[in-house]
Amino acid sequence: MVRSRRARSIRSLLTTLGGVAVLTVALAGCGDDDGGSTAGSYGFPQVTQDDKAPITVWVDADRTKAADAFKKAHPEVPIQVVTYDGSANGSNSFRTKIQLFDRTQSGWPDVVFSTQNNDAAWASQPSNGKQAFAAVLNGGLVPKDTLDKFTPGALNPCTVEGKVYCLRNDLAQVVLWYNKALFDQFGYQVPATWQEYQALGEKVAQEHPGHIVGTVGDAWTPEVFFWGSKCQANEITGPKTVTVNTTTPQCQRAATMLDTLIKNGTTPNVSVFTPEFVKKYSGKVLMMPGPAWYAGAIFNNPQSLKVPAGQLGVAPPLAWQGEEAVTGNVGGGTWFVSSHSKNLKAAEKFAEFVTTADDYQVAVAPGYPAYGPAAEKWVKKQESSGYYATDLRAIVTAGTSIWPGWGSGIFSQEAVWAKTMTPAIADGKSLVTLLPEWQTAIKNQAQVNGYTVK
Repeated sequence: MVRSRRARSIRSLLTTLGGVAVLTVALAGCGDDDGGSTAGSYGFPQVTQDDKAPITVWVDADRTKAADAFKKAHPEVPIQVVTYDGSANGSNSFRTKIQLFDRTQSGWPDVVFSTQNNDAAWASQPSNGKQAFAAVLNGGLVPKDTLDKFTPGALNPCTVEGKVYCLRNDLAQVVLWYNKALFDQFGYQVPATWQEYQALGEKVAQEHPGHIVGTVGDAWTPEVFFWGSKCQANEITGPKTVTVNTTTPQCQRAATMLDTLIKNGTTPNVSVFTPEFVKKYSGKVLMMPGPAWYAGAIFNNPQSLKVPAGQLGVAPPLAWQGEEAVTGNVGGGTWFVSSHSKNLKAAEKFAEFVTTADDYQVAVAPGYPAYGPAAEKWVKKQESSGYYATDLRAIVTAGTSIWPGWGSGIFSQEAVWAKTMTPAIADGKSLVTLLPEWQTAIKNQAQVNGYTVK
């Protein structure tokens, strides 16, 4: 899937500066103030509704295809599409723009896509003494039958105190991607545990130097390795409380493993979305733990690794020996409907379409859909393509194995990691020795955002 890409999916690194410039200009008149708001039947105040009012939708570059699919399916709905960065890599642009509109009490878009899964934490809260930006979706605006068909747990990042404030675009569960042709050539067995993964990484460094088993160069590294190790770095325990303890054995074991693999060169500090990565590691990726959207964003991508058909296999999330396997979640993306919209009917139709309709989620979307019925069809389509060397059951299994102990707070764990840990790794510092520094950085960022840290 593409996490975001984080999808990405989840996360678009392709958005142009021109798109950002368009955002500021185009949104100057997108919406009216909340004068005359009345308590609506959906559980939040509503402005006077106009079923013919055009809706403004913000998308990242990767989700323009979603808007195109909606336009084709619903030409009767007037829609203006604005491209922005999708808050990729913790840029926080979504929240920053909405805060501006909250101050002026005008300009809000009707629907917004974000590559981040922590936006519901702030978008669900009243701002500037007024109502929250995000509309409550499970108060009748989105049919209950639709909400119930999302993969169990998929809407957890969208849910605050029992109310659903967004719809997930796709899931970004972590699996083990591997090159079956290389495994067969080298005579290796696909690992099932993190201990076996590390041992194979050490073997590769000796027997096939230059080949890699993963990377630590992206901001979502903690979501791949530490979340999947049940590291207590981000346990959101309430609307404004978080427990942070990166000195636990679960954090230590992940850091120790990565220190070994970074040192021997099999897990480089290089982003998968850089020319350096493509140039240096095309044909050299033996395996790589990563989100579902890596398939389309990295492996089966003519702009990236271009792994030939019949070589890419996928295995279930790795387990720590003696434990049940759990996985992190690397983005996936979320869709919000504005509580300020003058045309909630059209806004809801758009959000429901892009998250559930086969026209987009099955026919076009590169990532594993969060909506259950679409996910089943997406898997069948991918398997029928003949591209993969294995079936995709591992992705389905991983989709219900995301560890719930890593929450979705207002602050971005990716931004903290990128600022604190990535440069330190580049300087050759050990992750084990950096764990206390990481904890302090998370604590400080959480407190800046009003959290009580335990």
